[in-house]
Amino acid sequence: MDAIRSIEDRFNTRHGYPYVFLNDEEFSDEFKTRMSVLTGSKAQFGRIPENHWNQPEWIDEKKAEKDRWKLIAANVKYRNMCRFNSGFFFKHELMQPYRYYWRIEPNVKFHCDIHSDPFLFMEENKKVYGFTIAVLEIAASIRTLWSTVKDFTNAHPEYDNGHTYNYCHFWSNFEIADMDFWRGDAYTAFFDHLDRKGGFYYERWGDAPVHSIAAALFLDRDEIHFFDDIGYQHDDWTHWRCMCSRSVSFDYQSGSCKGNWDRIMRRD
Repeated sequence: MDAIRSIEDRFNTRHGYPYVFLNDEEFSDEFKTRMSVLTGSKAQFGRIPENHWNQPEWIDEKKAEKDRWKLIAANVKYRNMCRFNSGFFFKHELMQPYRYYWRIEPNVKFHCDIHSDPFLFMEENKKVYGFTIAVLEIAASIRTLWSTVKDFTNAHPEYDNGHTYNYCHFWSNFEIADMDFWRGDAYTAFFDHLDRKGGFYYERWGDAPVHSIAAALFLDRDEIHFFDDIGYQHDDWTHWRCMCSRSVSFDYQSGSCKGNWDRIMRRD
């Protein structure tokens, strides 16, 4: 509720964009009523199909269970969520009328009034992916992700856009993006290749590194945008914009990849 109240106060009361709420279980009538009180915009509530959410039958559960206990987030549901956000959310029937989306997670905060329209900005400037925070991934959670990516690019050399991976990713709890990118042939083939390797369950491949690597492989850097003007907080990590002190900003703290992004964008 706090996240919807925050984005409504800072942005959407002036724009009236619709919401799509997705969950692996049916939403309660109480939840739907509370959301309708918070926003006057259209709100739709959908249940995620089981074949888009549940662990696939071809995963070796004994192996997956053994590997889960080596990492944080040991539960299957978290991995289901990562796989769903990597390869299925944009296929949901309620998402089909839309091209662009703004992902909003529970309990996030928007600290500044957002005066420009990010959707119009993306469309008018031919941007495909937008972010506010970039962070290092936990290496142990994606031990074989990059080698699996290289298997894909070796088979599809037209997409080979890098030889190493530095573990940086765009933190995908905030992302504004063009779903035509995820729905396209290149990303579909990429995700299917990753999915069949089982790393969402045998390790803990998250949608953030998967999305980020795909953006690096398939997009030009000018198609990716850093939304500097959106003050955003998830847990204790904040992208400072209108708050009183830059000291609270994660942008250049240890573990942030914002400096890497700056260096890339300064290149000729």
